[in-house]
Amino acid sequence: MSSASLKPILVVEDSAEDFTALGRAFRKHALQNPVLRCADGDQALEYLQGYGRNANWPSVLPAIILLDLNMPGTDGRQVLEIVKQDSILSTIPVIIFSTSSNSRDIEDCYQLGANSYLTKPIGYAEMEEKVRLIVQYWLEAVELPVA
Repeated sequence: MSSASLKPILVVEDSAEDFTALGRAFRKHALQNPVLRCADGDQALEYLQGYGRNANWPSVLPAIILLDLNMPGTDGRQVLEIVKQDSILSTIPVIIFSTSSNSRDIEDCYQLGANSYLTKPIGYAEMEEKVRLIVQYWLEAVELPVA
């Protein structure tokens, strides 16, 4: 396991219930990385743009970002756009994890620079399978940037 794989996984998710299910699924697949939740886009940007400067946030950037689209305040599209336009943050893989399967949302996200788009399943077993695939691909198979 590389040192990059032990960076936090940032989950930007306004639903505490969805975050709890994700956390359970990550634990089932023996994820060693810490999982950090930001409940909205503003909180995510506060961490990402200010990492290392605030004692409440990890001093390293996340290995990957799981980003919900539809949140109050700064939504996932805005977060994605800001992250992908920032020279420091742009190399972090952003995986959209949304209940929306709308083709316009999918197209917009890829145009904004999303690295992947996954539709959030309704059932827990399906959620667990998507998490297994995320862990297997993004944290075990690919080479992620060190920075």
